[in-house]
Amino acid sequence: MSYLRSWFSLDTSSPVTTVESNDSYPNQSLPVLEVNEDDEDDGSDTAGEDDVPPAFPAINSAQRAATSPSSSSDSSRGFSIPNILTDSALMPPPPAPSLATRRPGVPPPQSSSSLLAPMTTTQPPKRLSRRDKVALAPGFGPLDWGNLKASGQNLRGVDALMRIPPSVLKLHNKKEDAWTAINGKVYNITPYLPYHPGGEKELMRVAGRDGTKLFSLTHAWVNADFMLDACLVGFLVSEPS
Repeated sequence: MSYLRSWFSLDTSSPVTTVESNDSYPNQSLPVLEVNEDDEDDGSDTAGEDDVPPAFPAINSAQRAATSPSSSSDSSRGFSIPNILTDSALMPPPPAPSLATRRPGVPPPQSSSSLLAPMTTTQPPKRLSRRDKVALAPGFGPLDWGNLKASGQNLRGVDALMRIPPSVLKLHNKKEDAWTAINGKVYNITPYLPYHPGGEKELMRVAGRDGTKLFSLTHAWVNADFMLDACLVGFLVSEPS
């Protein structure tokens, strides 16, 4: 308690920095905070300065170095007005296309300055020949033929694959017994006659003989091995000596 009494009894008006107490702490000095009113910052250091914003662009910037020296007023501001091209210095626009005189298949007169692709030919396109197809009876479409092959019916007409020479192949040239050879394989085409898109008459042209050449000329893109795999009879061989 003697320490507190000595603290409150201090005279704060004097600039004393330490207080010594001989009652409880005879050998210890107590720090006292001293406030000097003269040290407060009143802004007098910057009161005389001129508050001017910095120059933009900077004095040593590339923008100022690239300005035109011809215009002193523009150089002082740090930029220059670009030169405006006249109409004679500008690139002329492309000529208007003459749609009224343009004809299909004929290049325009000024093809060098046109944006169109160069014409490869001036001849009209040729009409492609189209194979005539017949109207198949109901139930004889491509899907029906696939279902028939998957049904498990014997479409070959024989019990085992055979080696068939041309002399034997030419005997099977009737509608109810028609064989043909395509790429060295002999097929029984009798079950496929009503399913042929070109008609039975067209398919009977290869009955009893090798139809590889005619098949390639008519529809080389058709896979005969897949179309007639269930009708395979055997393989075409040469005549025995």
